[in-house]
Amino acid sequence: MVYEGARSVTGPLLGALGASALAVGLITGAGEAAALLLRLVSGPLADRTARYWALTITGYGLTAVCVPLLAVAPVLGAAGLAVAAVLIVTERIGKAIRSPAKSALLAEAAGAVGRGRGFAVHKALDQIGAFAGPLLVAALVAVAGTVWPALAVLAVPGAAAMVLLVWMRRRFPGPAPRPAEAGSPIAAGARGLPRRFHWFAASAAASTAGLVTFGLISYHASRTGGIALAAVPILYAGAMAAGALAALASGHLYDRWGARVLYALPVLAAATPALALSGSIPAIVTGTLLWGAAIGVQDSTVKALVADLVPGDRRATAYGVFAAVQGVAAIAGGALAGGLYGYSITLLAVILAGAQVLALVLLALTLHRVR
Repeated sequence: MVYEGARSVTGPLLGALGASALAVGLITGAGEAAALLLRLVSGPLADRTARYWALTITGYGLTAVCVPLLAVAPVLGAAGLAVAAVLIVTERIGKAIRSPAKSALLAEAAGAVGRGRGFAVHKALDQIGAFAGPLLVAALVAVAGTVWPALAVLAVPGAAAMVLLVWMRRRFPGPAPRPAEAGSPIAAGARGLPRRFHWFAASAAASTAGLVTFGLISYHASRTGGIALAAVPILYAGAMAAGALAALASGHLYDRWGARVLYALPVLAAATPALALSGSIPAIVTGTLLWGAAIGVQDSTVKALVADLVPGDRRATAYGVFAAVQGVAAIAGGALAGGLYGYSITLLAVILAGAQVLALVLLALTLHRVR
C-alpha cells in the first residue's frame, strides 16, 4: 500500500519537479536497478547468516520512512527533484535488502501447498495493498489538488506494516543457516547454482529490459495521453488488480501444467508499449492492464520456478543473483525507453518487442534443459 501508492504518482511527481522524460526513465530505471542489483549481496548474506527476518524488517523500514518523506520534495524548490530522486532510489534499496530473505521465507512456507499457488496467493494479497494504496492517493490528490498530502498519509499503513512484521517474526522462524563459504558474498552467490538457473535468469533479464516502466507510462498518460493527474493512481490500481488476477491464474496453472505457463509473460510484455504509449485513452488503459498482468506473473510464478530450479539452502542466494541480472536489464531498459520516447514511440515498441522474442527463445532453452 505504501510503496505502490507512491509509485502510482512517481512520474507526475517528477514531472512537476522539472524532470524530463529521459530523467523520469533514468530515475525510475535506476531505482528498479538498485532494487534488483543489490540483492546480489543481500541474498547470499541472508543464506549465510540466516538473518532472514532482520533483513526483511530492515528493508520494509526503509520503505516506511522514505515514501512519506517524498511529501517534502515539492517545498524544497530547486533541490526538490534531487531529494525526490534520492528518496525514490533509497526506497528501492530497501526492497533490495528485504526481497531475497522474504522470498526464501515464503518459499519455505509455501512448500506445503504448492509453490505456484503459494507465490500466487502472496502476490494476490500483496496486490490488495497495491490496489488500495493508489486509490487512497487518487482520492487525496482529488481533494487536495496536489500530491504531497497523499504521500504524507502513507506513513500510517507504513507503521502498521512494521507492527505486523514484528508480530509475525515471533510465529515463524526462518530456515537454518548453511555453512559459511570462502570469499565475498558476490563470489559465493555465483557458485553452486545450476546452469538451467542461469539460462532462466537471462530470459528474465531480456523480458525485464523489454518491459516499459510505469513511471514512463504515467508520464505519457498525464502529459500527452489525455488522462488527468487524479486518474493516474486509479489507472495504476487497475493494473495492480490485473496483476493479482494474472498471478492467481498463472500460479494455479504452474502447479498443474508446469513452467510452460510462463510462455505467456513475453507475449504480455511485448504488447504493452504499443498500447500504453499510444494517443488513445482506451489503448493506454488496455496497455497498462497488460503491464500489470506481466508484473503479476513476473513477481509470482517466475519466483516459483526459481525456487524449483535451485536447492533449498541456496534460494535467497538464487533470488539475489536472479534479481541482479534483472537489475542490469532494468537500468538499460529504462534508459533506452526514456531516450527513445522523445524520438520515436514506434521504434521504442519494436525494439522492446524484439527483447521479448529473445526472452521467449531463452525460456524455451531453459525448459528444454529442465526436461
